[in-house]
Amino acid sequence: MSTTKPASPTVRVADPEHWRAGPPLELFRELRDGDPVHWSDGMSSFPDEPGFWSITTQEHIRQVSKDWQTFSSERGGMVGMPWAAIEVQNGMFIGMDPPKHDRLKALFQRGFTPRRTAEHEPAIREITRGVLDRLEGRETFDVVTDVAQPVVSRVIGSFMGIDPADDAMWAQLMAEIVGGDDAEMNPDGPDSVVERVIPEIVSRCQVLIDARRATPTDDLMSVLVHADIDGERLSDWEIVMGFILLVTAGNDSTKATFCSGIKALMEHPDQRRKLLDDPSLIPSAVEECLRMFPAFAHFRRTATKDTEIGGRAIAEGDKIMMWYPSSGRDEAVYEDPDRFDVERNPEHQAFGAGGRHYCLGTALARLELRVMFEETLARFPHLRPAGDARYATAIFVNQLTTLPVAVGD
Repeated sequence: MSTTKPASPTVRVADPEHWRAGPPLELFRELRDGDPVHWSDGMSSFPDEPGFWSITTQEHIRQVSKDWQTFSSERGGMVGMPWAAIEVQNGMFIGMDPPKHDRLKALFQRGFTPRRTAEHEPAIREITRGVLDRLEGRETFDVVTDVAQPVVSRVIGSFMGIDPADDAMWAQLMAEIVGGDDAEMNPDGPDSVVERVIPEIVSRCQVLIDARRATPTDDLMSVLVHADIDGERLSDWEIVMGFILLVTAGNDSTKATFCSGIKALMEHPDQRRKLLDDPSLIPSAVEECLRMFPAFAHFRRTATKDTEIGGRAIAEGDKIMMWYPSSGRDEAVYEDPDRFDVERNPEHQAFGAGGRHYCLGTALARLELRVMFEETLARFPHLRPAGDARYATAIFVNQLTTLPVAVGD
C-alpha cells in the first residue's frame, strides 16, 4: 500500500477549466485507467483545503458509500461546494451520519413510499401534458426552460404543497444554491448563497411552516411540521433544511437527466427510432440515461481514521470525492461504455452506490423520467437541435442550462 500521497503535479479535477463542456469524461477515463484513486493537491475552488481524493470506479465508490463509519458525510460536508456552509449541509439528513440520519430519513420516506409515488402517475402525466400543450404551434423551444423545469417544479411542488405560482421562484433559489459556481445559474456569485439565498429560503419557508402548523394538510410539508421522532418534533431549522433537500433534488435531478437524454436521442436517431417504434423500451432508456448522465456529479465524504482505498493510503481528515459521471462509464462494468444504447437497461450508481445514503426519491425520479419521455416523444417525435446547448460549469450539478430545439417534420 502506498504510504504517501502522489507527488505533484497532479490534475485538479474540480477546477472549472475541466467542466466547461460538461463533465471531463476523457480525464475520468484516464484516471480510471491509470490512477483510479487520484490525489488533487489543492484547487482553485477550495483555497482553504489541502486537496482531495477523486474516486472514479464503481468498485471504490461502492466501498466508500457502504462504510459510513470510515467515510463520514457529516464531518467536513457531503458536497464539495465551499459556499454551502457546513451548518447548512449538516442540517439535511443526507449530510448526517447514523443514527440521526436514519431517524430523519425514515420520516421523509413516509412521503415517498412506492404506493404513494405510484399514485402520482396520473398527476405527473397531466402536468407534463399541460406543459407540452403550451408549446402548441411553436416551431422552436428550449427543452430545459420550456419543458423540463416547469414539469419537475410542479411535480415536487405538488408533493410539498407549494403554490404553483411560486414554482419558478423556488426553482431559481435552489439553482443558485447547487450552481453557485456557475455564472448563469447564480449571477450574483457563490457568496450570495450564504448572504442572500439561504436567508430568503428560511424566511419564505417559515411562512409555509406557520401555515401548516395552524392548518394541517396532506402534503409533505405538513408531514414534516407535525412529525414526531422519538417523542420530539423537528425544529423549524430541520424542516427548512429538509425542504431545501427535497425541492433541490426534485428540481435538478430529473431535469438534468431528462434534458441530457433528449440531447442524446437527437444525436442518435437510430436509438430514438427504437423508442418511437417500441415505447416499452423507454424504462430501459431511462436507466441508460441515468448511467450516462447522472444528475449530480459527485458527493463527498471525509475519512474518520487512517485507511486505504485501492492501495492508496487515506489519512484521517482527507476529503474523498465520488465522481458519478466516471462510475457510469466504468469499462470494468460496461461493454463499450460511451455507446448510448436504449436497450442496455444497466445497473448504475446515479442514485448512490448502496448504503445508508441511497436516494429516497428513486422511484419518483424513474416515474417522472418515464412519463416525460413518453409524452415528449409522442408529441414531438422529430426534435432536432436549433442552437448550441450549454452545460453548467458547476462541479456538483451535471446539467444543461439550455437546449434549444426545433420541432421538425
